[in-house]
Amino acid sequence: MTYKLFKTFCGCIMLCGISTAALTSCTDLDVDVNSQYTSYPENDKIDPQAIVEAEMSDVYFHWRGTMGRRYAEAQILASDEMVGISFGGDYYDSGTYAHTCLHNFQNVDPSIGWYADVAAGITKANEKMDKFKGMGDAAVAPIRAIRAFYHFILMDSYGDVPIMESTPAEGEAVERQPRADVARWIESELLAAIPYLSQDNNENTYGKPNRWMAEALLVKLYINWPVYTAANVTAYDAASYSNEHLQDVVTYCDDIIQNGPFSLDGGAASFRAKFYPNNGVQIKDFIYAMPYDAETQTGMQYMRPCIWRQANKVDPSYFGMKLSKSVGGNFAVTPEMSNLFSLAGDDRNGTVIGGTIYLYNPTTYEPTTTPWDYNGEQVTLTKNITLDTANETDQTKLDVGKNVTGWSQGYRSIKYFVIDDDFKNDRNQSNDVPIFRLADILLTKAEAIVRGASATNGQTAQSLFNQVRAYAHAPELDHNPSLKELLDERGREFFHENWRRNDMIRFGTFESDYGFHKQGFPTARFDKECRVFPIPQDVLDVNTNWKQNAGF
Repeated sequence: MTYKLFKTFCGCIMLCGISTAALTSCTDLDVDVNSQYTSYPENDKIDPQAIVEAEMSDVYFHWRGTMGRRYAEAQILASDEMVGISFGGDYYDSGTYAHTCLHNFQNVDPSIGWYADVAAGITKANEKMDKFKGMGDAAVAPIRAIRAFYHFILMDSYGDVPIMESTPAEGEAVERQPRADVARWIESELLAAIPYLSQDNNENTYGKPNRWMAEALLVKLYINWPVYTAANVTAYDAASYSNEHLQDVVTYCDDIIQNGPFSLDGGAASFRAKFYPNNGVQIKDFIYAMPYDAETQTGMQYMRPCIWRQANKVDPSYFGMKLSKSVGGNFAVTPEMSNLFSLAGDDRNGTVIGGTIYLYNPTTYEPTTTPWDYNGEQVTLTKNITLDTANETDQTKLDVGKNVTGWSQGYRSIKYFVIDDDFKNDRNQSNDVPIFRLADILLTKAEAIVRGASATNGQTAQSLFNQVRAYAHAPELDHNPSLKELLDERGREFFHENWRRNDMIRFGTFESDYGFHKQGFPTARFDKECRVFPIPQDVLDVNTNWKQNAGF
């Protein structure tokens, strides 16, 4: 287990141990006799928050497995970040990746089929809410925040979803609510929870809801308010963006910027170092992250589909070490996204590899000047992706051929560096995945100002934008950023962090041409209904009173 998660894990165990000790060593003989299995003794020596924390770990980290693979597939493949190719049928996987890239979503596709898992997290939160609601607002505030977050994930991806404030009775029909109502409910839950949430940001709060997590989520909700509260999913028009909460975006961004313990470069030697296998609570840019460990907190498999198809067949792989497990290589960066990583001196360019692949130092994780060979042949990745039409007539399979030429189509993400000590454990990684970052707050405040909010604290859209550029060593702007420049910057900064689909819908580029999602390409869809995914079939099978999302 790596140190960064050993510390967090031990903190959790210590917390559980403390609360257990408090319960078992109680010597107040006046305490009413209650079942130890159904309620806690009323004793002012027991910290209610410690009791809640001891039982909430499973709720806080419930989403770990889904976020570690399938949720990421849905977000990155539906956007202009990556495309899911196949190799002579290898990794076609019944079309789930190709369908997602072409917005030809099928409600049986695994890549968009994780609704029930997130909903189960809400059920777990409600069970704890029922158990702890008598302990006061501070005890249940983290539960309200994580429950609101899970609702946000479902609402953002699937549109109309139920508002689950309690566990349904057996046989009770659950009804979906309009997306706008869900957004307003999420807002009310966060506003109610924030005053009672901890402002601590340390190993004991890492990966858990605190004030800063809830405020960052509220910022995400508010900047997308016109998207979520439109009359229906097709009604939002980016060209006429109007947002009653723009100044609220600035207000909550300011609280995080001014009062939160965050910095862009604290705890990491470089931009890429924020995402290394040993990242964690020390990264001061991370407001809220999902902790992973390849042995004890598994599920993170972002790089398996991004690694060149035969990299594990070479010793060493281009990561500088032999990989013990096979890789996929079927997620290639689109040419449109690859083009963004071209600013002179920009540290973020190193999150994508293209052209000649060079060997990496397995200790520093930095590239060397030594080209990497496969069977004595230097491997060169092409930016453009060419389908193998000579051997495959069905273009919708996105088949590039099962050979070196095919395997080398498209640039590849290397954002979450792989080490074999992790990868050999069923291809799991120990790289924590950020959900909210200070860089996002800075760029979102800049966006709100560009869209019409008043600037505050002497910060302009230009100065906020340039804070991000400066720490990445990218050229700074001499003017206020345009919306296009903001969207492009978000592409560079938050590449492979699961926000691109969300951003593209808000900025009005989701129905544009990119990757193989192009006008005239067979089965590529441009319907606005595709801004949300279809409800998975297994969910409809249980909720027979529901109707499928329009357009599917």
